[in-house]
Amino acid sequence: LGMSKDGLIPSVFSKVNPISGTPKTNLMILGAIIATVAAFTPINKLADMTSFGTLFAFTMVCIAVWILRVKQPGLTRTFKVPALPVIAVLGIAINSYLIFNLSKDAQLLSFGWLILGIIVYFGYSKKRSRLNNTTEE
Repeated sequence: LGMSKDGLIPSVFSKVNPISGTPKTNLMILGAIIATVAAFTPINKLADMTSFGTLFAFTMVCIAVWILRVKQPGLTRTFKVPALPVIAVLGIAINSYLIFNLSKDAQLLSFGWLILGIIVYFGYSKKRSRLNNTTEE
């Protein structure tokens, strides 16, 4: 919902059902896409790609928290990671090691999805983003 409200994906994904309070259309569209991909992809490849996505996300969190700590040291935080440089480096190293030990098929397919995401971002999302828009609506 947040990405849609920010203009990064089409607005259809930000619509919430007034009765159930859930993004019903969003769930139906993505459910159909995911079910179709799952129907034609072997389960071991799906498992490896899911692992890749999770490990990649954890790696990005380690990097982002470290960058945020350096760029905005005075930001109020409810929790402060002790020994952040050590924790971040270990997190990045361990996650990267696990990513590179997944099957080559999973790595190639996952990198393909990442490239598709980059194409969508630069082809659709960047120019429609409300986050980078300097004029308020």
